[in-house]
Amino acid sequence: MNAEDDDTLILEDHEEEVNMDWLFTFADMIMLMFATFVLLFALSSPDSKKVDSALQSVAAALGGKESKLATSTISREEAGVILDQVMMQKQILIAQQKVFADVKYLQTKKGLEGLVGANFEDGIITIRAPGDVLFAPGDVTLTEKGREVILEMKDFFTQHPDQTINIRGYTDDRPPPQGSRFRDNWEVSSLRAVNVLRLLMQMNIEPKRLTSTGLADLNPLYPNTTDEYRAQNRRVEFVLEKRVMGK
Repeated sequence: MNAEDDDTLILEDHEEEVNMDWLFTFADMIMLMFATFVLLFALSSPDSKKVDSALQSVAAALGGKESKLATSTISREEAGVILDQVMMQKQILIAQQKVFADVKYLQTKKGLEGLVGANFEDGIITIRAPGDVLFAPGDVTLTEKGREVILEMKDFFTQHPDQTINIRGYTDDRPPPQGSRFRDNWEVSSLRAVNVLRLLMQMNIEPKRLTSTGLADLNPLYPNTTDEYRAQNRRVEFVLEKRVMGK
């Protein structure tokens, strides 16, 4: 292989390493600018039909979720409020995309490899940890390994103080065994979520960022038809949403 071939390989490797995530943010900003200019153009004229049409177009471009906001009697003040809301929602989405990018690094952190799953939808980040790692079977007290996992996650939560954290406990569809001190899976899942919350509070995570919810066997990831699927359904989720100023 000659020097020219070596240079070609190095160039190809470099191109593969280029991070293209910035394109998503760039595209979002272009869309937001377009929506702003369309709305401002419509408001420059008292033609209410033009305002309605422009607002509907902006809503459709941003996902169609605000399509019912435009009415034939909308005022300029109301249109300004709608524009502010749309811009805020878009800004939150962009900010959450950046936080979710950091979750990828969290998943490779020592002590969390292969344990933490995550997904991103409509600006909401969900981080998932296996219940069988955090708790012994049929118990609600965190194991030593479980405490270590929460400790590693605490650092991530500390780095992102703008995120509220709803801790959700889940079980599979099997009820607690006969003679258990727990009445049902609602109690098990609730106490597990509360104990994770208390540990995070002990680790100095701001209390008003935290809530806990026990959901028993609701919202299974997989059908409760095999032991493997049931193990996947026994989990604790950390649902992150960006805190709005003043809350």
